[in-house]
Amino acid sequence: MPIVPPRLDDRTFDDLVEELLTRIPAHTPEWTHARQGDPGRTLLELFAWLADTVLYRANLIPERQRLAFLRLLGIQLRPAIAATGVVAVQFDGQTLQPSVVLRPYSEVRGPVPFETRTELPVLHLTAESYYKRPLAQAERQQMGPLLTGLSRVYGLTAAQAAYYVTTALFPGGVAEPAGFDVVERTVDHCLWLALLAPTAADVTPLRQELNTGSAGAPRVLSVGIMPSIEVPALQEEIGPRARIPHQWELSGVPDAQGSPTYHLLSVAYDSTQGLTRRGVIHLVMPGHEIGVPSNDVRQSLHAGVGDRPPRLDDVKRTERLVAWLRLRPTVRLSHLPLSWVGINAVEVEQRRTYTAIVVGQGDGTPDQELKLPMGSVERESLQLEVEEPGQGYRPWTLVDDLALTGRDSAAFQLDAEAGLVRFGNGVRGRIPTVGMRVRVARMRTGGGGAGNLPAGTLKALSALTLEGTAPPGAMKVEQALPTSGGQDAETLADAERRIPSTLRHGERAVTAEDFRWLAAGSPGATPGRVEVLPRFKPHQRRENVPGVVTVMVLPPSSTFRAPNPRPDRPFLEGVHAHLDARRPLATELYVIGCEYVPLGLATGITLREGFGRETVVNAVREALFRWLWPLPPAGPQGGGWPLGRAVRDRELEVAIAQVPGVDSITGVRLFSSGTVVSLPPTPSGTDGPTSARFEVRPAAAGASTGTSGSALPASTSQTPSGWRALAGPVPGMPVELMLRPWQLPELMAVVVDADGGLPRDLKGAPDPFQSTQPGVAVPVVPEVC
Repeated sequence: MPIVPPRLDDRTFDDLVEELLTRIPAHTPEWTHARQGDPGRTLLELFAWLADTVLYRANLIPERQRLAFLRLLGIQLRPAIAATGVVAVQFDGQTLQPSVVLRPYSEVRGPVPFETRTELPVLHLTAESYYKRPLAQAERQQMGPLLTGLSRVYGLTAAQAAYYVTTALFPGGVAEPAGFDVVERTVDHCLWLALLAPTAADVTPLRQELNTGSAGAPRVLSVGIMPSIEVPALQEEIGPRARIPHQWELSGVPDAQGSPTYHLLSVAYDSTQGLTRRGVIHLVMPGHEIGVPSNDVRQSLHAGVGDRPPRLDDVKRTERLVAWLRLRPTVRLSHLPLSWVGINAVEVEQRRTYTAIVVGQGDGTPDQELKLPMGSVERESLQLEVEEPGQGYRPWTLVDDLALTGRDSAAFQLDAEAGLVRFGNGVRGRIPTVGMRVRVARMRTGGGGAGNLPAGTLKALSALTLEGTAPPGAMKVEQALPTSGGQDAETLADAERRIPSTLRHGERAVTAEDFRWLAAGSPGATPGRVEVLPRFKPHQRRENVPGVVTVMVLPPSSTFRAPNPRPDRPFLEGVHAHLDARRPLATELYVIGCEYVPLGLATGITLREGFGRETVVNAVREALFRWLWPLPPAGPQGGGWPLGRAVRDRELEVAIAQVPGVDSITGVRLFSSGTVVSLPPTPSGTDGPTSARFEVRPAAAGASTGTSGSALPASTSQTPSGWRALAGPVPGMPVELMLRPWQLPELMAVVVDADGGLPRDLKGAPDPFQSTQPGVAVPVVPEVC
């Protein structure tokens, strides 16, 4: 049964009055009629009201004890979460203005204050999105004679030509909530952005500015993008989305034959995490000449044909065209829905920055607390300074727990939700000197549900350039997307529900479960997976070493593709610092990453009728990556690939067989690189066949694994790509890739033959859309006299 704190006294006001009335015959029998309005009855009711008030306060004792328990545990209310969004900033006017870079944390005015999160490069360009829309069947029948004539002009058959109509996307900067599928609804699987100058006379200066950049540094174009957000079904598996391989290209000057050229752009900043979430991408301009192919069919017969940009019919737009920006995937995809794309974009957040605010002065008392001007403080942004005699303001350090600081530590503790700072007591942390002022050098506050605003609400910007000057021209804000993610601060009742989880480990690492819980809650370094290896010393790869605890942590990842997640040094140091202060004194603690064993797979399958070839092949690849992925919710049991579990080709066949559309499996072939060692075979059953076992050892650790075996010759079963096929001496023998307790597989490549053949190597096709291209793109435009 649930544990419910009891009420110390559950009597109500009516119960107390009734009890007093029943006592009248025993104490004052002459009082025979205690009716309503009688002076004596009124005194009884007054006494009952006073008693009810006392009982109410008594019943608050359990609640008060829970609050006191929260304070003793150091559990603080979680602050409000700020709403975020993406807006585009444009120059308001037709007069050409020089490009500028605006400072981060510039104010965006609205019903609640917002700030930009990063620097914002603003170019006096506008962008219009276009795509090559294939003709519908009714249009093809209506334009039959015109299409026949176009086929003769370009020397193409009806099967070779992919007729399209240039169509605007996101007109007026309005987003499409349902999303537009760039892969399914276009001829060339591309999205084209026409970068337009204010007037035709500004095209050449803008191209020159994009080529040369500013002060020797290349120019950066900020592109905002919003992938379509779909509501999953109840039975759908929820997990992080994989990054979408893609590339951005900018049109260059056509070659001598008039063919288009494109410059591949590098990405300097990407908050979209590979087109998986709303964000901003900073594209570095190539530093080469920028241009566009001819758009006039009277000058170039092949305008808009093939790989050329879509053909525009509006002469005024073509005169203002500075360059074409193209987005296209680099792998074969079935869908790529986008809700909005724009330039000069920046992410905004519902916060406000405060600087140089004096919040009080030291009074010499231990554990002094000072209230900040606002609550829901962003912890990472708080910079507090305390005045020192004869030295001015000196920065103090924010810590999680003052009990872990020394006597002379200039540190303080923060309650982010309440906006409250607390100093030490002279034994754990210093006490500010009496009369010395305390000021906030910088902090950001804000958040809450009020920041979730509809599109078109934010319209004004107050910003300065990096040089500290005002922008050369007026600017306007275009908010095509609503802001979202705002959440109010945690309530007291929610904080009370977190008490049991805190009591599980008590901020002390004694058992393996304690180490796991504490590592998972490391501040500033939240792991995606934590494994505890007791008695394992990682430097020597020795097991059963007394007094040693090794904690393996992997950072979170939003993809199911190689390279697998690897923790960097600051990540490991953050987790180690959190655990080191809570471990037993005699425990030798190590925090490590994972040793990955490279793995390649090749398989052959046949398909069932009614299933698409590419859909099933991609689903098989996805199933294999998920089966061998080290992080939840992937893996055989949903917790990532288990440590020390061997990779068996028979298990992989089972994973492939579960993919809808797979009819039969020819087999699975394992590949690996490095020093491959053949281990003695082990019987898989009493009367069953044996399994060929292999192990991959690092070059420097071949003699320290403690397992006997023979290394395979370099020429044995080696593929042209450097991978070695793992196979037993007898064809068809089960194969196992053995893993040590500190190793996990890293699936680097998957090759699937949908015709039933079992590939002998890991070669792949270079063009993911080669077999799905409908033909040469041909624009369908009105006749030109």
